[in-house]
Amino acid sequence: MLHDLFTPSVQHALDLVGIFVFAISGALLAVRKNFDVFGIAVLAEVTALGGGLFRDLVIGAVPPAAFTDLGYFLMPLIAAGLVFFLHPEVERTQTAVNVFDAAGLGLFCVTGTTKAYDYGLGLTSSAVLGLATAVGGGVLRDVLANEVPSLLRWDRDLYAVPAIVGAAMVALCIRFDMLNAWTSGAAVVTAFVLRLFAMRYHWRAPRAWNRRSSAREAPEKATAQ
Repeated sequence: MLHDLFTPSVQHALDLVGIFVFAISGALLAVRKNFDVFGIAVLAEVTALGGGLFRDLVIGAVPPAAFTDLGYFLMPLIAAGLVFFLHPEVERTQTAVNVFDAAGLGLFCVTGTTKAYDYGLGLTSSAVLGLATAVGGGVLRDVLANEVPSLLRWDRDLYAVPAIVGAAMVALCIRFDMLNAWTSGAAVVTAFVLRLFAMRYHWRAPRAWNRRSSAREAPEKATAQ
């Protein structure tokens, strides 16, 4: 089904762009945490490939694509090298990185859902794995960097919700036999735009009503990673 939506060359190119941008975000966090060059490379690889690797292991697509395509492995290293030598310049383009990250989020939640369904999972399970594909690398990145994952923090702009919407749209299109290049593209764009709006207007998920917590809001940061 996935190859019916995009040609293999287009799919591969889109994957590499998404992997590169996710790797940039991982490498930048490593620099902020004062990691050495090895730590920067590890965080870049984990952020870029973690979600897809988890998905492939769950659905039985082994060996995972991250280990069968050298480009998937090398692209995060290229991003890590770029950040290692030019991180002040990369930091200044953080807005652009966030925009591309949002695009990668939209793309991966759609392709992850579609691939999971191709391997025989039900619609709900496929959508869950689509979400995991999109956000799994960021969760592993934050855990390795000894931080609470951004998508679990109430003081961060919505990140998982746009991916949930995109994955749910794909599942519904599959259910009603409407999945094609146009509808899958619409799901990508919807997740992408929702994430951009969340960053622009600082949309956040609601917390429990009548909560009585002593936790205080962390200092505001630019955007969720």
